[in-house]
Amino acid sequence: MTNAKADKMPIVSKKYLVPFILITALFALWGFANDITNPMVAAFQTVMELSATKASMVQFAFYGGYATMALPAALFIRRFSYKSGILLGLALYALGAFLFIPAASYQQFSFFCLSLYILTFGLAFLETTANPFILSLGAKSTATRRLNFAQAFNPIGSLSGMAVASLIVLPQLISDTRDASGAIIFGSLDAAEKAEIRVHDLAVIRDPYVAIGLVVLIMFVVIALTKMPRTDHSGPKVTVRETMHRLIANKEYAFGVLTQMFYVAAQIMVWTFIIQYADRLGINKATAQNYNILAMCMFLCCRFIGTYLMKYTGAPRLLAIFGIGATMGTVGAIFFTSIAGLYCLVAISAFMSIMFPSIYGIALEEVDERDTSIGAAFLVMAIVGGALMPPLQGMIIDLGTVGIMPAVNASFMLPLICFIVVTIYGFSTARRIRTSAD
Repeated sequence: MTNAKADKMPIVSKKYLVPFILITALFALWGFANDITNPMVAAFQTVMELSATKASMVQFAFYGGYATMALPAALFIRRFSYKSGILLGLALYALGAFLFIPAASYQQFSFFCLSLYILTFGLAFLETTANPFILSLGAKSTATRRLNFAQAFNPIGSLSGMAVASLIVLPQLISDTRDASGAIIFGSLDAAEKAEIRVHDLAVIRDPYVAIGLVVLIMFVVIALTKMPRTDHSGPKVTVRETMHRLIANKEYAFGVLTQMFYVAAQIMVWTFIIQYADRLGINKATAQNYNILAMCMFLCCRFIGTYLMKYTGAPRLLAIFGIGATMGTVGAIFFTSIAGLYCLVAISAFMSIMFPSIYGIALEEVDERDTSIGAAFLVMAIVGGALMPPLQGMIIDLGTVGIMPAVNASFMLPLICFIVVTIYGFSTARRIRTSAD
């Protein structure tokens, strides 16, 4: 198909519009879960009187659910259908959310971790299913643009999760009450006072999860009653071994999975350590959180802009251009030790906006239709790779200084490496497409 014809094609045809809208709503649902959970690490650390290491098990449980269930989700979809996978994902999401009720009653931190672990079973099913389903709802030439557009609603859910955590949950936590010097007083209270506060605060943490569980149940009923197109492969079944052989032999796909791991690592590092970066500049945590929200707003707006720009330039080329932008922003965050460095750090989010769905769509573009579900699973499992570098960055920050440079600035050498990998993937894929066209 010529580029001129592809440009005139709608991202979503009318016959797929209703399924597209419903599945796109799911992107916001898992964005909410992602970004309401991050602040809960600090909340649990205080109210449950945990060490920072033990409190971080919240994130371990969250990412562990993705790692555990992405491949089983893909095998389930191969046996049944995209719709079945989505319904099971929603059911697991709701179950994990509702398990916060007994977890708060028993006041067991391990119970909360188990609840999050099961909740992310559902997220793994949804991401493994919804992403390739969106790609399949229309022409292949517009697939990556379509996924970018759908993914643009993910940060809307993320912003909602951040807002609920920042404006509703955290301000209501009595355990975070501080004295005149700014120290938390919870640890100095007697056992009876602590028990009363703990009941209150765990209920505050519980309630948004129960609320989102109800929303998820409503989505389950709506999707169950809606006829979905069977766009998944329904031809001769192939073995997982055959699929794995083809995926490994597909260099663009294999490089895409590796690139996705580096990208997710960079995203988590950039968003997690904005507060530490601002703290070095003397900015308090409440104000620093506003920079995080600004970064997410830029991320959201630029994803829509990027989706529009793909109409005029291919996804690989735009990925490379945005990769250069992110690289330059990271260089600024490293070498500017003033507020200008913080501005550069926030600006990186504008360039990260298209990266996840673009890498995802490009990597699956040349994958055999029979292998799409398994291929999608490994791209979702690449999310867990993002848990590997942030602790290393934290270790660098703890050094205080690296040579003559503040350690927090030097630590952003890690995201810099990640963005260079993303840029290389964009350029190499664009070159391959240009060569095949010639």
